[in-house]
Amino acid sequence: MTLPRGLTRRDFFMKLGILFNGIAASILAVPIVRYLLSPVTRERKAGYDSWIPLGNLEQFPSGETRLATYRNPVVNTWDGDTADIACWVRNVDGQTFQVFAINCAHLGCPVRWFPQSGLFMCPCHGGAYYQDGSRASGPPERGLFEYTYRIDGGKLLIKAGEMPTPGQASNIVREIRPCV
Repeated sequence: MTLPRGLTRRDFFMKLGILFNGIAASILAVPIVRYLLSPVTRERKAGYDSWIPLGNLEQFPSGETRLATYRNPVVNTWDGDTADIACWVRNVDGQTFQVFAINCAHLGCPVRWFPQSGLFMCPCHGGAYYQDGSRASGPPERGLFEYTYRIDGGKLLIKAGEMPTPGQASNIVREIRPCV
């Protein structure tokens, strides 16, 4: 059987199959192309690069480590209380601060500060950190994540939009020596 203009039945179904395969490939390509172009087209939320106040300098006495909380600047309306994030603030000498994420560098468990021993301790896997955030013992291979901070008008501010990551080389363990 031959269709008009010299198109055979086999050629017709071949072209129809190519058309449907092209449509299916186009539909499947949309999310892939969108994923590949997302770094170019993605807009950062307004709070991503903002400085968040933790409180007045008087709230953090010299030589002490205190728990502070801030509201996540990259928040959705349905986040509720989960958008309140805790961090540890260490006032080293009255002018120098260290602000640590509360999460252990091993699996993200919340660490606690023990002033008696001068250590941050992870309750889940036995990770321990010195008061300067560097690794003391346990499974974590690096120190605590540290926020960038600045002092402005008697207030301590941190750059909290982006999650702190291993940027400080002083917190990374260079070598792990076996106990003898």
